[in-house]
Amino acid sequence: MVLASCASADAGSEAGGDADGTLIVYTNSNGDGRGEWVTAQAKEAGIDIEIVGLGGADLANRIVAEKNNPVGDVVFGLNNMFFETLKDEEAVSAYEPSWSAEVDQESGDPKDGVFWPLVEQAIVTVYDTNKIPAADAPTEVADLWEDSAYEARYEVNTALGQATPQLVLAGLLAPYLDEDGDLGVSDKGWDQVQEYYAHGSPAEEGTDLYARMARGDVDFGVLPSSGITSRDAEYGTTTGVISPADGVPYVTEQIAVIAGTPREAAAEKFIDWFGSAETQGAFAAEFASYPVNEKARAEALPEVVELIESLPKQDIDYALTRENIGSWVEKTELEYLP
Repeated sequence: MVLASCASADAGSEAGGDADGTLIVYTNSNGDGRGEWVTAQAKEAGIDIEIVGLGGADLANRIVAEKNNPVGDVVFGLNNMFFETLKDEEAVSAYEPSWSAEVDQESGDPKDGVFWPLVEQAIVTVYDTNKIPAADAPTEVADLWEDSAYEARYEVNTALGQATPQLVLAGLLAPYLDEDGDLGVSDKGWDQVQEYYAHGSPAEEGTDLYARMARGDVDFGVLPSSGITSRDAEYGTTTGVISPADGVPYVTEQIAVIAGTPREAAAEKFIDWFGSAETQGAFAAEFASYPVNEKARAEALPEVVELIESLPKQDIDYALTRENIGSWVEKTELEYLP
């Protein structure tokens, strides 16, 4: 995922048990300078934190594994599916933030208020309109593997322990759910997965998609929408987005207290600060995010608001996906990855 870890996953491993120690913040959303920014801004607000980053699925698994002896104190950035798992495992605990009335609780956990929404993102297939005019770009993502003209010209992320590649997989399978099919998916759905990976160019670890686009290695790839603005500034690109008729996957990043933390009060203070309209507005302006906090949205970049509000949401059954994503990932890794 583009929001990759930039902090050691072993950081803070000896921090548990000290109610007055540095707050350990787990996230899968600390790349592109986010972790450093949050750490610095929190310090200015009187909150000393240490960011520990991992890919989404790996991070959720770690929190569950540590639930009897928690190391982390608060977690943010994971999507609803991961947080539902953490909730079922009783690895996160309920807390109503001071800004709860400023967000649509339906985007979080309306039943129990265990986790709360921060940022909404679209998972989009992008390209550089300086190289490929919008009029010449494919209109459907499936064109990339169905049209030989795009053979090996689009990047595929095979790191299925991360949240974004899992959402891509869920999006591929969503139109083909079939209770009589293999793992609840029809043969045509699995054919789509096979073709997607077979005709793409595997991502290079440590190499940004836009660096590969600049080199001419690929022309298309997948990116969370908040990553577009910074990359256009860095690489001189003008990003275009494929907007398929049935929509694109969306993700809502959430925040919660990790159950059993000895720093519960500090974790709640961090949540009140980080999810506030002031902080989320500043975060949106700095990192081109689309905040769920309605008061913060006024600070979001106009082009970000326009993009998010123009892209239709793909109809994905996230409850069913959460139940099956582990087996879907396993089958994909065993049978379809290059």
